[in-house]
Amino acid sequence: MSRTSAAGSATQVLSLDTLVRLKRGRRQSGPPRRLPVPEGMKVPLGCDAVSVPAHFGPLLLSRLPRVGCIYADAAHWWWIVPSDSDVALEWPVPAHYVTGAIVPDSPGIPGLIHKPDSTLPYTPPIPLYLALCRVTGTTPVWSRPISA
Repeated sequence: MSRTSAAGSATQVLSLDTLVRLKRGRRQSGPPRRLPVPEGMKVPLGCDAVSVPAHFGPLLLSRLPRVGCIYADAAHWWWIVPSDSDVALEWPVPAHYVTGAIVPDSPGIPGLIHKPDSTLPYTPPIPLYLALCRVTGTTPVWSRPISA
């Protein structure tokens, strides 16, 4: 979309979604390493990932009724979630949300440690978020008091 300014030149108006995507694209440094979705799986909602320190992995796994693809290395577990699973959520520290399921600052791609029986690689983001809030002692964003 473009608009004409008072000086008569056309200016482009960017939506908030476009600005967010542009900012996300600037976060990556070095060669991107994307978590590979196993062959035969479909990603109709795109892929992002949530990483947590490795010691949280088993705690989260035991609290989730259903999980998708999980990747792990010595330091982190990576959970595949649908794209934009960070909208209106503040993932609790020490979790790290990455768009495009790109593993930043890693010498290699973490190994696949869990593949679901379905054709979708996703862990449902809300149960993952709530389990992560629980193990980190963080109050979910929608339960926090509103401040003026």
